[in-house]
Amino acid sequence: MRSGFVSFTSGGNRRRSPFIMRLALVLSVIAILIISFIALTVFSSNRLMNIKGYEVSNVPSNILPSYSTTSFQSADGQTSLQGWFFKTKNPISTIIVVHDAGSNRLPFGVEMIDMIEVWLENGYNVFMFDQRNSGTSGGDICTYGYLEWQDVLGAIGIVKQISVTTDVILYGIGTGCTSSLLAYSNLPPEGASDAALLQYSTEIRNLGFDKSYVIGMILDSPAKESDDYIKPEVVQSEPLGFITQYSVPYAIRVSSGADNISLAAEIARLPFPVLIIYGGHDTFIGADKIDQIITERNRLNSSITKSVMVAGAGYLEEYSINKNLYIDTIKEFLDNYYLVDN
Repeated sequence: MRSGFVSFTSGGNRRRSPFIMRLALVLSVIAILIISFIALTVFSSNRLMNIKGYEVSNVPSNILPSYSTTSFQSADGQTSLQGWFFKTKNPISTIIVVHDAGSNRLPFGVEMIDMIEVWLENGYNVFMFDQRNSGTSGGDICTYGYLEWQDVLGAIGIVKQISVTTDVILYGIGTGCTSSLLAYSNLPPEGASDAALLQYSTEIRNLGFDKSYVIGMILDSPAKESDDYIKPEVVQSEPLGFITQYSVPYAIRVSSGADNISLAAEIARLPFPVLIIYGGHDTFIGADKIDQIITERNRLNSSITKSVMVAGAGYLEEYSINKNLYIDTIKEFLDNYYLVDN
């Protein structure tokens, strides 16, 4: 006699199996895409961070103004940097040139000597240096300003030691704008109390100067946000960059221990004279975005703001497109805001 046990077939499982298999397949594809995205982000960020700034080309000594070679440390105390110091008689101030990522102390090449000579003739010392991982300086990575701001503070520190001037003017070019603005924002305010100074690192407190030591900025092609220098680079040069244009800057920031900074906000509230130079055909940063920075700066500080757009110039092409206008613009800026006070 057969048992009364009722047997259930596995038909329900067979019906569920295609769904489970499809779900597993979809999840596997998603996992592969995520892993590929992360791998591509890591690859691109590592490649961009390891691009070394080209070395200074051999400049005939007979065409360079007299200078002294200088070695100094970044404010991080771990990176050895190299620079040139040009001095003039009875200087008004010292201009510190802060170059773009992938460049060096002579961002416009030998042609830049003409501008250096004008500055010296008009009473300004000049300090030019290679940021980390550029030229002859030490360091292994480029972080597009996220760590280089410490190099700028190191440059200000050595200028304070070797120059008779009592202040500096920072001249940022491309990502040098980020380096310069972050350097300034990381300094304590003038007259900060001992309690307030405790909020700053020992390295910053030991620099021996504060925000008041910076009396002006010249900014060539400033971006609205610090990541804006990295995004277009990713899109233009990296595989599937249109997908990773946001993740790569994030990865570089994480590696640097930094945050995306609103450079536009920093520029708008700078309490000293600011000159902004940019190209009318800049599609890298975007001439329209730089216009917005200038508008906001003028809204808050129009009396100490000057801006010049060089027609026909793309990103960082203003000097090569119209060198005379570029040099004359900076000279006029310096004359208007500093010569009268000397």
